[in-house]
Formats: sequence, structure tokens, C-alpha cells
Amino acid sequence: MLLTEVATETKPSVEDLLEQIEVLEGRVRAGDQRRRAMLHILVDYEKDRKDLARQTERLNNSRRALMHILEDAHESTERLGQSRKAMIHIMGDLRETTEQMSRREQELRDKQEQLVQAGKLATLGELTTGVAHELNNPLNNIGLYLGNLLDRVEMGTCDTEILTRDLTRSLQQVRKATEIIDHLRTFGRAAPATRELVKVNDVVLSAASLLQEQLRLREIDLALELTEANPDVPANAIQLEQVLMNLLTNARDAVAASPEKRIAITTSVEGEEAVIVVEDSGPGIPTALEQRVFDPFFTTKDVGEGTGLGLSIVYGIIKDHEGSITIEQKPEQGARFVIRLPVEVTPA
Repeated sequence: MLLTEVATETKPSVEDLLEQIEVLEGRVRAGDQRRRAMLHILVDYEKDRKDLARQTERLNNSRRALMHILEDAHESTERLGQSRKAMIHIMGDLRETTEQMSRREQELRDKQEQLVQAGKLATLGELTTGVAHELNNPLNNIGLYLGNLLDRVEMGTCDTEILTRDLTRSLQQVRKATEIIDHLRTFGRAAPATRELVKVNDVVLSAASLLQEQLRLREIDLALELTEANPDVPANAIQLEQVLMNLLTNARDAVAASPEKRIAITTSVEGEEAVIVVEDSGPGIPTALEQRVFDPFFTTKDVGEGTGLGLSIVYGIIKDHEGSITIEQKPEQGARFVIRLPVEVTPA
């Protein structure tokens, strides 16, 4: 009940007034509570609004970042596609380059084989005089034996023992001539690409036999000092024989004007290497030219006396056999060529 209402009816008592005052105070307190609650609600609302605004801003930033990422991914995809196309072109060019290199290597191999064969033919040309003389001996012996037999037949004094003896000797000379011709034919033909185990001493003896008569005619002493081990090396026998032939012909020319005409070939085994040394008593190789003697077409001989291919062929063959060849100089003692080749190791 309000004070005005109380005034119109009856005069209120103090208790009533106090009660009314308490009611009013309660209503005021309730209004204050509602007002404070409303303020809290407004504060929470403002806080939530700001949080939502911040979240919206972050969401917008994330959306923009996602758009950039998508754009970058699209550009990366395009670049990847271009890179893939470029890689395809590069692989095609690499394949073509590899094929061209293979063709060039084959052409180079063919040219090298032709060069080696030309060097062998040139060596055979130089051997003509000595070989002709070497073939002439067995032919003369055959003619002599057959002439003696014919004379005895004509005189009627030929018995079976003499006939057998002279025919046997003739047959031996035929075999000797056949061996010489077969050796020349083997040396002159193109070397096969295959390799096999070769006895080092056998190759040295085979090369020396071809040049022995020619060296004898020029009064050149050939000394052989071969190891009893006679090691096996994986090699092409014809090519190794050509190496020794070239070194021997160079040594032959080097000692032509020397007071002592001497060539020596030595074989030995050092560790897992077979060593072949060819040395002569010539004037030697000038120190300034040691690095050039293996270059193609380089020669110290006069024009028309050398092609400059011999030592370059030797170097190529030795390198192809995974070996090495070096020059060791001895003052006033001629040139010394040292060849090292890997030995075939027998499993224990």
C-alpha cells in the first residue's frame, strides 16, 4: 500500500509506515539487482560481441590465407606441370645424347682398331726383308735336299735310308716355313675382341722370333732374360705381340748408329704385376720429349722414316689392358720402356 493511499483511508501507524518503507526499499533493491544484472548482461554481451568480432576477423584472415594458399597451390601445380614437360624434354635430349655418345664411342673404337691394324701392316712392311731371308733359308735347304735326291736317282745310287733322311729334312724345312707364314698371318690379321690368359714369356718369344733375323742382319744383339715364373696375364696375345714388335723396331732404329748395338728384354713378377722391360743401347730419349713420345703422329725420326703411330698404339693397347707403360732414362745408356700388366691371381 502506498503512502497516498494510506493517507486517504486512515492515518497510518508507525509500524505501517516502516513496513511500507521496507517494501519500497525491497522494490528498490530488486530494481538495483535487475539493473546490475542487466549491466552484467550488457557487459557479457559486449564481451561476446567483441570475441565474435575477433573470431570473425580471424576467420576472414584464415579465409584470405586459404585463398592465397589455393592460389599458390595452383601456381605450383602449373610450375610442376611445366617442370614435368621440361623434364620430359631433358630426358629425351639425354637419351639422344647417350645414343650419340654410344655411336661416337663405337666409331672411336672402330678407328682405333683401324689404327692398330694399320700399325701392324706398317710393321709387317718393315719385316719384309728379314722374313724374306728367313723364308729363303728353308726353301734353299729343301731345294738342296731334293736336288741331291734327284742326282742320286739319276745315278742309280739312291737307297731307302738316304731317301728317307733327305725327305724328312725337307719336310722339317717345309714345316719351318709354314710356321713363319702362319705367324705372319696371325700377326697381320685383325685382333679379336676376346681375351684369354696369355703367358708373358710366350708373347716375348713370339715377337722376338719375327724380328730375330732382321736384327741379325743389322748386327744387333738381342738378349732375353725371361723369368721362370712365366706369369699369366688376361690379354689379347696378338695385341701384346704388336706392343713388343713396335718397341723392338723403335729400339732397332735407335741403336743403328750406336757403337754397341744391343737390345734387351727382361720379364719379371712384382707383387700382382707382370713386368716387361725393353731397353736399348741407343742415345735415349731427351727429357723434354718424354711426355710427348706417346702422342699420336709425334716422331723424332726424319720425314719418311716414321709415322709417329707406333708408341701411341702401344700406349693405347697397354691402357686398354689396364696396365701402364713408362720411360726410365739412364744417362748415356739408351731408353728403357717398362710395361706393367695385372697378373691373373690363382685362388688359394
